[in-house]
Amino acid sequence: MSALLLPAHSILHLWLLKLFCPTCILIPSFDDELEFTSVELNVIVLEVTKKQTRSSETALLKPTANSREKPVYSWSMENLYYSRTLLLYLLQQETSSTELRTECAVVLGSLAMGTENNVKSLLDCHIIPALLQGLLSPELKFIEACLRCLRTIFTSPVTPEELLYTDATVIPHLMALLSRSRYTQEYICQIFSHCCKLRHWHSCGFKSSPQPLLCANGPDHQTILFNHGAVQNIAHLLSSTSYKVRMQALKCFSVLAFENPQVSMTLVNVLVDGELLPQIFVKMLQRDKPIEMQLTSAKCLTYMCRAGAIQTDDNCIVLKTLPSLVRMCSKERLLEERVEGAETLAYLIETDVELQRIASITDHLIAMLSDYFKYPSSVSAITDIKRLDHDLKHAHELRQAAFKLYASLGANDEDIRKKIIETENMMDRIVNGLSESSIKVRLSAVRCLHSLSRSVQQLRTSFQDHAVWKPLMKVLQNAPDEVLVVASSTLCNLLLEFSPSKEPILESGAIELLCSLTQSENLALRVNGIWALMHIDQIMSTHGKQIMQAVTLILEGEHNIEVKEQTLCILANIADGTTAKELIMTNDDILQKIKYYMSHSNAKLQLAAMFCISNLIWNEEEGSQERQDKLRDIGIVDILHKLSQSSDPNLCDKAKTALQQYLA
Repeated sequence: MSALLLPAHSILHLWLLKLFCPTCILIPSFDDELEFTSVELNVIVLEVTKKQTRSSETALLKPTANSREKPVYSWSMENLYYSRTLLLYLLQQETSSTELRTECAVVLGSLAMGTENNVKSLLDCHIIPALLQGLLSPELKFIEACLRCLRTIFTSPVTPEELLYTDATVIPHLMALLSRSRYTQEYICQIFSHCCKLRHWHSCGFKSSPQPLLCANGPDHQTILFNHGAVQNIAHLLSSTSYKVRMQALKCFSVLAFENPQVSMTLVNVLVDGELLPQIFVKMLQRDKPIEMQLTSAKCLTYMCRAGAIQTDDNCIVLKTLPSLVRMCSKERLLEERVEGAETLAYLIETDVELQRIASITDHLIAMLSDYFKYPSSVSAITDIKRLDHDLKHAHELRQAAFKLYASLGANDEDIRKKIIETENMMDRIVNGLSESSIKVRLSAVRCLHSLSRSVQQLRTSFQDHAVWKPLMKVLQNAPDEVLVVASSTLCNLLLEFSPSKEPILESGAIELLCSLTQSENLALRVNGIWALMHIDQIMSTHGKQIMQAVTLILEGEHNIEVKEQTLCILANIADGTTAKELIMTNDDILQKIKYYMSHSNAKLQLAAMFCISNLIWNEEEGSQERQDKLRDIGIVDILHKLSQSSDPNLCDKAKTALQQYLA
C-alpha cells in the first residue's frame, strides 16, 4: 500500500471508487486492515452520496419506476450493503473523530431518506442500537446528527415502534436530552409522536373511533412516556421561539392524549408561563396561525374532550374547536386538510347529540361534505397532470372522511338523517361506496349506512327505493372482520319487523350467513349474528339451540362489561318471545348464569339480568306460574328481595316490580 505514495484522501477516494464503481476504473488492491480515521473519508462518502441522490446521470443509482413528479434514485443493494457497513463501523469507533462520526450519522440519515428498502436494509444491520449508543456521547453535534437520523428512520412506515422501547434506559435519556438544544427538542418530540402507539382495547366493533395500532404486551407507549415525565418535559416547549419545536410538541400531546383519560386529565391542569394548556391550545386555533397548528390544536382539544377531561358543552369545544374543524372542511382548504378536519370532527361529535346538532347547522356542513365526492375532477378539464395525480391520491381519503362524518352527524337525530339522505345523490354514493376497491372507503360507507339505518322512516323509504340490502349482502359475503362487524350491525336494523327489506334479505340466504356468524371467533360478529337471528320469527324454533349456545359462550368468556350487557339484553329479548321463553326455561345453564349476573358487582349487568327475569315471570303471559315456581326454586326470589333493598334506585325499582308479579 505504501508503494502507491498517494495522499490519504487520494487513497480513500480510490477505495471508494472501487467500492462504488468496481468496473469503471482499474483500482489497485488494498490491505484489508487499512484504518480510516480521517474526516476526509466521510467527506468523500458524503459527496458520493449526495451526487448519487441528486444526479440522474450516475450509474450508481437506479431511478424508481413509480414516481410521477420527479425521479427518485435508490442505492443498488450491493452498494448500499458496503456503504452502510463502512459508515456504521466508523460511527461506532470511539477512536474516530467526532467530526467523522457526525458526518457518518448525516450520511446514514441521507440513505434512510431513500426507498423503504433502504430503511429495511439499515434496520437489518442494527442501525438503531448504534445510533442510540451514539446518544451517550458528550458531543452535542454528534447527538443531534444521531437524533436526526433516528427521526428519519422512525418516521418510516417500515420501522417497528417497539425498537424505541427495547432498552428501558432509552426513554429517560431522551427526556434528559430535551434540554440540550432546539434541535434535540424537535427531533425527540417527532420521534415520540411517531412511536407512541397504545395497547388499545377496542370494544369489539361497537364503536367507530379511530383505532391506533396495538403494541406488544406490557405497558402501552403512552403510559411509558407519561410515567417518564413526558407531559412536564414537553409542556414548556409550547412557548419555544422555534415554530418547529412548538409544532412537534403539539403533535406529541395529540398522540399522548388520544383515548387516554390519565394523560388528558393531567394536561388540563398543566400551566405554561401562567396559562393552562387548554387556553394555549385555543390560542393556537386562531385563524392567523398556520393551518397545521390549528388542526393539531383542534386534535388535542378533541382528544381531551373525548377522554372526559373537557366537557362537551365547554366553550372551548362548542365555540372554538368545533367551528375550527368545520372550517377545515371548506373548499378553500387543501384536500389533505379537508380530510383531517372531517375525520377529527367526526370523532369529536360521534357520541354527543348536542354537538351533532350544532355541527349540522354550522356553515352548511352537510351540503359542504357533498363536494368531497367530486374528486378527481373530470380528466378533460384538467391540464395539469400534477393536479390530477394529487386529486387521485386524495379521492379515496375524501370519500372515506365524508362517510365517517355523515355517520357521526346522523347517529341520533332523525332530522339530521333526513337532511343527509336528501343531499345530492347521497344514497347512490353510499351504494357505490359499498363496492369501492379501497377497504377503508367500504368500511366508512357501511358505517354511514349503519348510522342512517337507525331511522324507521328511511328504512321504509330511501333504503327500499335504492335496495341498499343488495350491495350490503355482497359486502357480507367476502370482507374482513372489521367490515363484517359494522355490516352485520346494519343488517340487524334491516331485519326489524317493520323493514320492507326483511323478506328479500331472508330470501337471499341471510339465515345461513347469520348462523355462521354465531360461530365466529370474533365476539362482535357472534353478538350481531344472534341479534339479527333473534328478530326472525321462525329462526328461534329451528336454530334456537345454536343461538343459546353462542349466548352461553359469551357469558362464560372473559369479555368486557359492554359485551356481556348486550348479550344479557339479547336474552331479555328472547325471554319476551312467546315460544322462545322455553329455550331459556329448559336451559338450566342459562338460568344459573342469569342468577349469577343478578348478584354481579356491576350494576349494568345486574339490571340487564333483571330484565330477563321480568320478561320470564310476567304474569299476564301463558305459563307464567310455572316459570315463577321454577325460578323461585333456584333462588331467584331471594335475590329479588335483596335487590329491593339496593341503594341503586334502578335496581331497587326493578326488583320491587318483579316481586309484585309473584303477589299478583
